[in-house]
Amino acid sequence: MKSRRETLLDEMGLTPIWRLRGTQAPAAQVAAATEVEQARAAPGETVSRAVPADPPLAGNEADRAAGIARMDWQALKASVAACTACGLRKSCTQTVFGIGDEQADWLLVGEAPGAEEDARGEPFVGQAGKLLDAMLAGIDLRRGDNVYIANVLKCRPPGNRNPEAAEVAQCAPLLRRQVELIGPKLILAMGRFACQTLLDTDASIASLRGRVHRFQGLPLIVTYHPAYLLRNLPDKAKAWEDLCFARNTMAGLR
Repeated sequence: MKSRRETLLDEMGLTPIWRLRGTQAPAAQVAAATEVEQARAAPGETVSRAVPADPPLAGNEADRAAGIARMDWQALKASVAACTACGLRKSCTQTVFGIGDEQADWLLVGEAPGAEEDARGEPFVGQAGKLLDAMLAGIDLRRGDNVYIANVLKCRPPGNRNPEAAEVAQCAPLLRRQVELIGPKLILAMGRFACQTLLDTDASIASLRGRVHRFQGLPLIVTYHPAYLLRNLPDKAKAWEDLCFARNTMAGLR
C-alpha cells in the first residue's frame, strides 16, 4: 500500500524518480550543496547575490514609498485595492494582494496574476495552483498554514505579457512591505521573472538553482513556476530537488 507521500508524488507525476537521497543532516546538506554549486560556478561568480539598494526616487515617488513602508496590514491592503500608480489597474478585473498566514515562515513569490487569478482575486489558482498545492504537500506544507503566497505584481498584465520595468517599480514597495510585515524565515521565488526581479539579475533559473540567495537580508531559494512545469514535465524532478533543498535549508535555520 502506498504511503501518503507516494500518493502525492504520483499526482504530481514525479514518481518513481523523486526520492530523497542520503542521510546528511540538513545543515550539512545545505553546506555541501553550496560547495558543489561554487565549484561549478564560473570564475568570479558568487554563490549568493545581494540585492542592490533601490535607486533614488523622485518627489512624490519617494513620499509614496516612505508612506507604504509605514503601513500596517489593513492600510497596505487598502492601498493595493485602490492603487492606480500604473496603467495595469485599468485593464484588470481586480487586484490580487496575496493570501495565507500573515506570520508565515514560508513566503512564496510568483510573477503576476493570470486570467484565473484575476477573476478570483487569489494567487496561484487553476491547474498551476493545483500543482503548487501538490508540491507543497510533498514537503508537508499546505496553502495558508505557515505559508504565504504573493506575486511581484498585484495586477494582471494584459494577455499575461511580461511585466514592464515601470510596473515593477510601482509594485516593488508594496511587496517589500509585505515581506517586512510577514517576517518569513525563507522566501521561495518561483519562475524566471520573479527570480530575476527579486535578485536584480538577468541570470537563468538553471544558473541560480541549488544555492541560497538573499532578499532584504532573508534567505531566498529559486525554483520553477508551476505553470512552466505543466508545459515542461521533465523539469518537475528539478523542482522537487529545489523543494527538498528549501526544506533542508529551513530545517537548518531552525
